[in-house]
Amino acid sequence: MNTSLLEGPSAALAHLGIEMTGWDRDVARFEATVAPEHLNRSGLPHGGVYATMLDTAMGYSGAYTGDPEDRRMTLTLSLNINYLSRPKGTRLIAVGRRLGGGAKTFFTEGHLTDETGELIATAQGTFRVRSGG
Repeated sequence: MNTSLLEGPSAALAHLGIEMTGWDRDVARFEATVAPEHLNRSGLPHGGVYATMLDTAMGYSGAYTGDPEDRRMTLTLSLNINYLSRPKGTRLIAVGRRLGGGAKTFFTEGHLTDETGELIATAQGTFRVRSGG
C-alpha cells in the first residue's frame, strides 16, 4: 500500500489516536493502539471506536486520487457493522476496500483486526463523493 500520500488525522481521529497507515487506489488502512479512553464499562474497546475506524477506512478507500492537490471528500450514506470478537492484542487495524460503484456513489467493505490477526468486526457501506475528483 502506498504511504507517500498519507494524510494527517482530522481533529476527531487525532483525539481518538487513530492514524492513517496505508492508502492506495480502492484501499485504505487506519490503526490505533487501544487506550483507556477507548474502553467501555466492560473494559473492552467501545463498538463506536470500531465503527469510527471502519467508517473512516471505507470512506477513504473511495477518496484516493494519487494527487495531493486533488483532494476528494466523501460522506457515508449507509454503514452496517458486524461485531464478531474482541481484540486479543492492543493494536486495532481497519482496512477498507472500494468494491465498485460510479463516479459519485461507491460501495465498500471493511474489516477490523488486531495485530494478532483476530477478526474483530466486518462492515459494508455506501458512500458518496461530495467534492473533487
